[in-house]
Formats: sequence, C-alpha cells, structure tokens
Amino acid sequence: MAQLNALSDDEFVEVLGGVYEHSPWVAQQASGRRPFETRAALELCMREIVDASGRERMLELLRAHPQFAGKEAQAGTLTVESTAEQGRLSLNRLPADQLQRMRALNDHYMKRFGFPGIVAVRLHRTVESVFAELDRRRDNDIDAEITEAIGQVCHIVHFRLDDLIAG
Repeated sequence: MAQLNALSDDEFVEVLGGVYEHSPWVAQQASGRRPFETRAALELCMREIVDASGRERMLELLRAHPQFAGKEAQAGTLTVESTAEQGRLSLNRLPADQLQRMRALNDHYMKRFGFPGIVAVRLHRTVESVFAELDRRRDNDIDAEITEAIGQVCHIVHFRLDDLIAG
C-alpha cells in the first residue's frame, strides 16, 4: 500500500483505472483521498465514490461492462481482466447451445435494463451457475437490477484489487 500511496495521480490511475471496467474516473477520484492504510480501505473508498456518483453515472459504469460471450469477446477486444474472468469458465468458447442461450440473455438484459447482465464470474464454479444467476435476476425491476449489478461489480473489483495488491 505504501508504494500505491506514493504514486503520482497519473500513475495511480494507470495502475487502478481498470479495476472498474472502462471507468478510470473512480480511480481518479480515489487518488485524491490517499493515503489508504489497507486494500480494504481503498476498496471501501472506491465503493463510496460509486455510491455517491448518482444514477446516471452508475448506469454509465454498468454499460461499460462487456456482455458475456459478446462482440468484444468474439473480436478479442476485452480488457485483460475481463478476458481472464470470462475465460475462467470458458465463456469465450461456449458450445453452440450455450452460446445461443447467453446471447438471448444478453439481448434480454440490454432491452430490459439498458446494460449487460453482470455477474462476478469468480463467485461461480460452472457456466450453469452463471446462467442461474442471470436467470434469477432477469425479471427484476430496474432499481433492483441496478443494485444487484453494482453489487456484482463490487465483487469483481474486490478480486481485481486482490490481484493487483498483495496482502
């Protein structure tokens, strides 16, 4: 944490800007709130920034996430972090029947909520578990799904911070 706290603002954002997918604004705001004693304190600060950002900014954050087995995955343009996370359960290489099912869920989420279905893949051991999570939430109202999706993003951030910061 001492090394992270000692970085310039630009370096801090360079290191942590991808923790929230395509949303470096979270790291930019957190940079000005240093020093952080622990990784948990940094994570909490970032969560507070998101929570205080307002509904439209939260929606932007959610829209920045890629769809599972979506265009970015097919084109090979996912972030390094998302590639690893989706690849963990081979979501980037689904068989035809599962790919069709995932695309239907992607379409549903985009039409119903205006953002992708977001699941912290590292909390799941199987593709079927990811499907079950998306199915469980598919009929949420928009407010409930924003809350669920932000919670999933926070799990993703937790794992990404663990990857970046030892201890």
